Amino acid sequence: MTRQIRTSPAACDQSLHQAYDTALLDLDGVVYAGGRAIGHAVESLAAARADGMHLAYVTNNALRTPEAVAEHLGELGIPTEAAEVITSAQAVARLIAEQVEPGSKVLVIGGEGLRVALRERGLEPVESADEEGLAAVVQGYGGPDLAWGRFAEASYAINRGVPWYASNTDLTIPGARGIAPGNGAAVEVVRIATGAEPQVAGKPLPPMHRETVLRTGAKRPLVVGDRLDTDIEGAFNGEVDSLLVLTGVTDAEQLLRAEPRHRPTYVDRDLRGLLAGQPEVVPAAEGFRCGGWTAVALNSGVLELSEADEQDGTGGQGPAGPAGLDPLDGLRALCAAAWTAGAEGVCTLDAAKALARLGFQ
Repeated sequence: MTRQIRTSPAACDQSLHQAYDTALLDLDGVVYAGGRAIGHAVESLAAARADGMHLAYVTNNALRTPEAVAEHLGELGIPTEAAEVITSAQAVARLIAEQVEPGSKVLVIGGEGLRVALRERGLEPVESADEEGLAAVVQGYGGPDLAWGRFAEASYAINRGVPWYASNTDLTIPGARGIAPGNGAAVEVVRIATGAEPQVAGKPLPPMHRETVLRTGAKRPLVVGDRLDTDIEGAFNGEVDSLLVLTGVTDAEQLLRAEPRHRPTYVDRDLRGLLAGQPEVVPAAEGFRCGGWTAVALNSGVLELSEADEQDGTGGQGPAGPAGLDPLDGLRALCAAAWTAGAEGVCTLDAAKALARLGFQ
């Protein structure tokens, strides 16, 4: 598939919650982290909903049921119905149901979210590789208490030729104490033991996007996430727009090095970005300009950032520029310079000094 290569964040004259009918929101790193709401999330989502935007919460975490997720969000001050939560467990259950007979037995390596999703599709979750007539193995995040023996159970079945499915392959998952191994790390354990490859449903792959659209009926969705390799790539694969928020695992340096499928349509600090438009990034005499910042890719292999008053010879006013000059505009300008230099690959220019000036390092 041939697609236009994104070389800068896009502009939007309207507030994003007015330009798009549905926000497809990741949870960990976007709405909450370690079980607590991220700053500005609760009030921003409430304002977007009050003004007519539909909200759907889309998570690769297959451990919890939609009801449990909705209850947690309600406790955080975000009233949510279970139908507004879409999980990778639901996506993988649909994928399995399309390939096996109704009522088939499926070995579950994971948590309750997988079992509920399988039953919803008319499948029977089981616990042993020795079950007669086993039709599939499904693996999803099981939490820190998932016993090591469960990986062995999966391996026994897969080595006998039973088809293997995975809810998602995120290598890490954020938690209250930091970054922990995710379902992708557990999938690697089984892969090593079997040499097999699972069919994967979760972000960034099409089954998850299809599940989300089917359940929400979104006509003009905006994917909102914090991960380039799941949220943003999933939007790319689904050919819809995306907003990256800098409240999770992706930092400014990783954003500048993004390859085309990982380049978001918009960039903002947090979910307040839903309630605002997005400024234009325009070509300058040299480089790209956004707000009062200009970014240039130098032949010396460096991304350089300057302020408007520096170009006028009046000097700057501190590490984040003069009062009223938004560091995020500087980052957007840097994205344009980096993505243009990177073209269809990854930008390798040194941006350390420019990012430090903006306060992103």
